[in-house]
Amino acid sequence: MKEEISAMDHAALCILRKTGLDVVEAAQLARELLQASKGRGSRRKRARECIRLGEEALIARGKTVTFRRAVDEAMEARYDRRKRTRDDFRYINRRLLRCCPEMARRPVRFIKPQECRTWLEKSFGTLRQRHKARLVLSGVFGTAVKRGWCRENPVAYVDLPRLKESSIPVLSLEEMRRLLAAAEEYASGACLAAVGLMLYAGIRPEEVRRLDWAQIDLREGVVSLRARHSKTGGARIVTIRPVLRNLLERAAAMGFGAGSVCPRNWPAKWRALRRLAGWDGKENKWTADILRHTFASYFARHFKNLNVLQLEMGHSSSDLLRTRYLNMEGVTEMTAAIFWSGCWKSKVL
Repeated sequence: MKEEISAMDHAALCILRKTGLDVVEAAQLARELLQASKGRGSRRKRARECIRLGEEALIARGKTVTFRRAVDEAMEARYDRRKRTRDDFRYINRRLLRCCPEMARRPVRFIKPQECRTWLEKSFGTLRQRHKARLVLSGVFGTAVKRGWCRENPVAYVDLPRLKESSIPVLSLEEMRRLLAAAEEYASGACLAAVGLMLYAGIRPEEVRRLDWAQIDLREGVVSLRARHSKTGGARIVTIRPVLRNLLERAAAMGFGAGSVCPRNWPAKWRALRRLAGWDGKENKWTADILRHTFASYFARHFKNLNVLQLEMGHSSSDLLRTRYLNMEGVTEMTAAIFWSGCWKSKVL
């Protein structure tokens, strides 16, 4: 029996001699490994599984990058996106890194979903901001997965409470009259075409800023929005209906029928025009996207065709129209008919 033990000890020592470990060190490592591999099944089998997984993790560590490097790569991969998209992507990641500096050096392969949730909650105060930041953060990890720097996207496992969409009001006929009258008066009518396109074609404010008169075909009665100019990245055709045609022809007659639809320094002019029309930003605040919602609500009430409305607004389905865009409070068939005829008292129509 002693000879058999001595032979085993000798064989063990021969094995250890090649590792540079002594017997005590080897015993301590073996003990730690067995403790770490507790669970059902053979401890020897689980210990070998721990060794295999640990080896894979060590190899993977060399194939990952820091979160800051992943952000830079994701930003570079979006070089062909619209400027506003790139600016939003850059802003959100900078805010994450500013509020959570520990993120910068974290290897992306080892970042956990709970860390992502904590970073989002720490960096952004409102639920809407967190939802937007979650999309951007998911984009960073999506790029990392494509590069082979992490196995999966941890943000996919981060659930946020659903946003409760509040109803956006629509303009009344009187409010529209004031707005269009102000558009004709302010800056000699330089803003009239842009306001008309937002109100009577549902074109987004950012899309109007990129729109050129060459894309407006009064003869065919359409506005052509290019893919690179639209929010969703898809081209679409918007119909010019009679009331909008009158506005565009009037703007063209004033000398604004060429070049950019929006005048220079458009954001400042647009704010000043709204103040002139009665939206002072204090007692009467302007609601973002109110013109697009006004267009959708009056269109649905008058034309009763959500499929056409969906196409003209550039939505992939009519679901968003039903849940977010249509506000029929105060919109009757009579007011909708007046809206599309332009027959209320106005200097413009």
